[in-house]
Amino acid sequence: MNCLRLLEALDVVGCAGICISTENSQLLQNSLLILQTENHFRKCYYWGRIDGIQNDYHIAYGYEKDCMSGQVYYYSIDCMNWLLLPKATKCGRFLSPLAINRFEGEPSIVTNVYNVNPPFPPNEDPKTYYDGPIPRELKEEDRLAATVEFITEDAAVIPRGAWFKCPNGDVIENPCFEGLGASDASCLKSYLHARFPKEKWNTNLLSRPDYNYALDFLDSVDMDVPQGCWDLQFLLGGRLAILHSLYWHGMTFFHKLDSPHYGFLYVGQGKKNLDLPFML
Repeated sequence: MNCLRLLEALDVVGCAGICISTENSQLLQNSLLILQTENHFRKCYYWGRIDGIQNDYHIAYGYEKDCMSGQVYYYSIDCMNWLLLPKATKCGRFLSPLAINRFEGEPSIVTNVYNVNPPFPPNEDPKTYYDGPIPRELKEEDRLAATVEFITEDAAVIPRGAWFKCPNGDVIENPCFEGLGASDASCLKSYLHARFPKEKWNTNLLSRPDYNYALDFLDSVDMDVPQGCWDLQFLLGGRLAILHSLYWHGMTFFHKLDSPHYGFLYVGQGKKNLDLPFML
């Protein structure tokens, strides 16, 4: 959610049961404005919070030109001092899903994740699944980076038309976006993943009769597997759309109908609900 409208957005997601204290919300808005100015970001956003035992991790990101490929992530423990979040590593992506314990809240802690929760049966060769020496220890900062990447890949959402792909390939926020109507907002095809598309471009072409590549270059959430992994609700007399990810509990997307105001926020422990296919 945009740092310039952070307090208003937090009031909106409060309708969905997500609360951040008044003190932290004020600190976040002021510190994110400073972060945006110091890094010359065009816009800066509050991504959410990952709860830890000792401290919580607050995540933010901003961009200068391209709002999809130019995102730079930061994290903070005290809502004031922001540290650059490193890129997710191959080791972090491999070991993070194996971590069964909660985040401690100390970025420098190193834990032996592999021995606690081995990913392979003892009679199989791990080299068939992982190229190179099998890593066993994971730094919490690397786990945080991988978890943020996983959640963003799976559950970060924007409404259709909010992003526009220019002829030169840059992705910008659409200045002409005026929001979704009631009929469009009730359809999952109108909500797109805020990441690089994984489906072929003609897959999206065949899914919409009013296809426009400049707007429909992203994957829509209605193609996610299994069917039913998203929960769409309408609040405030149908004027507010709330989209919950059932894979990542705590990820909430909101959109005020017929207005350009939208955003998403994650508040949770960074755990994916792998039992979802058996719960639907």
